[in-house]
Amino acid sequence: MTLSFSFFRPRVLDALKGYTLARLTQDIGAGLTVGVVALPLAMAFAIASGLKPEAGLFTAIIAGFLISALGGSRVQIGGPAGAFIVIVYGILERYGLANLMVATAMSGLMLLAMGLLRLGTLIRFIPVAVVIGFTNGIAVLIMVSQVKDFLGLQVQSMPADFVGVVSALSANLHSMNPQALVLATLCLGVLVAWQLLLPRWHAQHPWTHKVSVIPGSIVVLVGATLASQGLGLEVETIASRFGSIPSALPAWAWPAFEWQTAQQLLMPAITLALLGSIESLLCARIADQMMAESPYGDHHDANQELMAQGIANLVTPFFGGMPATGTIARTVTNVKNGGTSPIAGMVHAVTLLAIMWLAAPLAGHVPLAALSAILIFVAWNMGEWHEFVHLRQFRMPYRISLIAVFLLTVMVDLTVAVEVGLVAACLTFIYRISSLTRSEAVDASHFPQLAGLESQVQAHRMYGALFFGAVKLIETLHDRLPSRVLVLDLKNLIYIDSSGADTLLALARACHKKQVRLIVCGLAHQPLDIAQRSGLLALVSPPDLAPDLAEGLALATGR
Repeated sequence: MTLSFSFFRPRVLDALKGYTLARLTQDIGAGLTVGVVALPLAMAFAIASGLKPEAGLFTAIIAGFLISALGGSRVQIGGPAGAFIVIVYGILERYGLANLMVATAMSGLMLLAMGLLRLGTLIRFIPVAVVIGFTNGIAVLIMVSQVKDFLGLQVQSMPADFVGVVSALSANLHSMNPQALVLATLCLGVLVAWQLLLPRWHAQHPWTHKVSVIPGSIVVLVGATLASQGLGLEVETIASRFGSIPSALPAWAWPAFEWQTAQQLLMPAITLALLGSIESLLCARIADQMMAESPYGDHHDANQELMAQGIANLVTPFFGGMPATGTIARTVTNVKNGGTSPIAGMVHAVTLLAIMWLAAPLAGHVPLAALSAILIFVAWNMGEWHEFVHLRQFRMPYRISLIAVFLLTVMVDLTVAVEVGLVAACLTFIYRISSLTRSEAVDASHFPQLAGLESQVQAHRMYGALFFGAVKLIETLHDRLPSRVLVLDLKNLIYIDSSGADTLLALARACHKKQVRLIVCGLAHQPLDIAQRSGLLALVSPPDLAPDLAEGLALATGR
């Protein structure tokens, strides 16, 4: 007996078939570029989450390598993401660092289980309104959380909730540092100009093509650091707040936690797993679209990607890391710079390790005002603000779902927002499907053989899905049964659930009790299967099963 591990097949095994030196050169170049781009983002995401900057670096290195090596996408880059900032900060404030590690590991187990159970495709069923609502809400929370360092405010402790953050900021406006404000504003201006103006210069000045290869975040990081040191600006830096950054990865550390507290981490862990899965699979789909014209492009394996994300989040927290997922900005950078395989992602992780090893002391001089400008810029690009403008094009349930999730994310809690959004989306879906399910009475105008027999023979056509939200259509037939024959045409039913089957059984028993002949027409596919398993066919004699309505009416009327 041999064991098959076909369910766990990292994409790197397929990507390396026919691998050439030219592709290796492309992947190394792309990996080096992505590593440089990831450096400021990794530190900024960690600091915004309430962690030390090295937590972001450890995550980008360890999780980034594991996600690329074990994942189901050729070009996706993993690491810390802005979407996690609000959740991580809340968990850290409420439960402490040790329990954040536990919650991250729990989310890793959930992601791994989702992949093993082949649930990757189910993530696509989460409504767009919910995704956009909490994405925009998270973007707002990230921007608000960075106002403190953008203005250089002296705030001893920042609350985790939106109202508390706004209150703390307004109460400490008097401590604003003008130098930090000017530096942050200039950094933000450079980032905006780098994104908007540089592409327009390409046609007129070809040399700008080479300049555009340099990420705007690196330009801001280096420029702000040189300016603050050269001009002697009195602004807070990474070293002044967090101390020096280690130049090596930490050893494995098991967190000290209490089981009673860990039990309270179930919902935060579910939120981390759900958000991580949505973010990573959304990113993988974008990567597939970008690679569609490439000879190396293919569709990602959603389940393999979830398993890789799960392993990364299970391992990384025990080395001082934070939650990780697929990152859109770094993945796009990888594709645009010629990445063709997971080797590029692994090179990106090794590049970060080399930078940390060689330049960790220099990172301590980075001003926090510059990092806040980078995060505000990232958050703005992360939000899909145009969706608010286009809301009037959609129906009211979509508008309500999106706005409710957005407001709940900002004002209450991301977990509550996702729960409410999913429940609202489910109720909306049930209502819409039930409204599409209908019953039509068949009369003599369409079938002349019914003429003069209306009180004795009734026929009804069913359309749509007969499920728990639409069983009332069958229940109404109980009270107005004909005297002789009831004909049900189920040919246009695409689905019957257990509630629908029970209602049909009750109708069959009511017909038997009142000695009304029941003729069922057009049973096929899933409705036929559940009719057999539920026992409905046992209550309907074989002669009363007709292939279509015409034959069913012929049986009912003898005409």
